[in-house]
Amino acid sequence: MQRRNWKEYNDKLVRRGEVYISLDFLDSWDDELAKMNEDKVGRPFVYPQTFIYFSAFIYIAFLPYRQIEGFFRKLSEFIPKLKSADYSTLCKRLKKLDVNLPENLGRDIVVAVDSSGMKVTNRGEWIGNKWKIRKGWIKVHIAVDVKTKKLLALEVTDERVSDGKMLKPLIEQVKERGGRVSRVYGDGGYDSKEN
Repeated sequence: MQRRNWKEYNDKLVRRGEVYISLDFLDSWDDELAKMNEDKVGRPFVYPQTFIYFSAFIYIAFLPYRQIEGFFRKLSEFIPKLKSADYSTLCKRLKKLDVNLPENLGRDIVVAVDSSGMKVTNRGEWIGNKWKIRKGWIKVHIAVDVKTKKLLALEVTDERVSDGKMLKPLIEQVKERGGRVSRVYGDGGYDSKEN
């Protein structure tokens, strides 16, 4: 039996939590704004699109909008060129942001599928029991590449849709992006005659 190198193992786990922050958008800030505002009618943009993408990353990975404003306000103390956006501007621009999954996977892929439920209300059980109101939840079904851990497909449904019914749509999304699915892993919820 091979002995484990605990320092190396620990370093790998620590590196999983590292976040690489690229501030390259600062170099092209003025040029990008000039291009975005070239034929724009109305109020000109103040923040370039790459800044909004960067904000989206921080929103998804870490913080809500108001804390992102605070994050940029503090960061702008160290980087004078960086302008801090207010949270309402960030919210409006991020909601309009069109994010597409990259196309053409073009290789054999081992896919893992799973789903998770999320409450759509923050009310307690007592309110529901008192007023005989049953609030449902949403289910997020995902397919990921086992090797790269990247998201390949995503579907959102209500709680009445079973995992097994969503397997084919998830795999179809992967195939539409050019992926050749060689194997699929999933829990017992995906085990049915149709699949």
